[in-house]
Amino acid sequence: MDITTPSTELTDRLTDMWVELARGQQQHGSHLLGPENRTVIRETVIQRIVAENLLVARLEDALVGFIMFTVEHGRYEQDVTPGLVENLYVVPTARREGVGSALLTAAEERLVEEGATVVQLESMARNDAARQFYAAHGYTPHRLELEKSTENDTA
Repeated sequence: MDITTPSTELTDRLTDMWVELARGQQQHGSHLLGPENRTVIRETVIQRIVAENLLVARLEDALVGFIMFTVEHGRYEQDVTPGLVENLYVVPTARREGVGSALLTAAEERLVEEGATVVQLESMARNDAARQFYAAHGYTPHRLELEKSTENDTA
């Protein structure tokens, strides 16, 4: 398996993968719409490639996953320097083959090189498989986001 920084030639393929990620997350309660956000997703992919905050995984020359990450600077003064893992996606046919683990490890290493003292990420509360994956890699809950619909369902 090769983990590398991609060129912008992969922009459209990575955009397609992120749209698939968004579609898949909807079954776990995500509100992000993939196809409807394709333009913004594509722009973000290009930005991350240029900033070298995106890594891809290849198995036998096939693109099988990606991870996006960044070090948070300047929002608030904190007693840590957070590295943020923003998206991790592995194509279904390559899951459980170590691709996600390799991508996560590579991103963590890059974040530490860039000064991160902690690595943070989000997972959908109903995505048990993702939460188990991250727990197996040493991630523990830090914050909890709560949500309430404003629609009145008693009418």
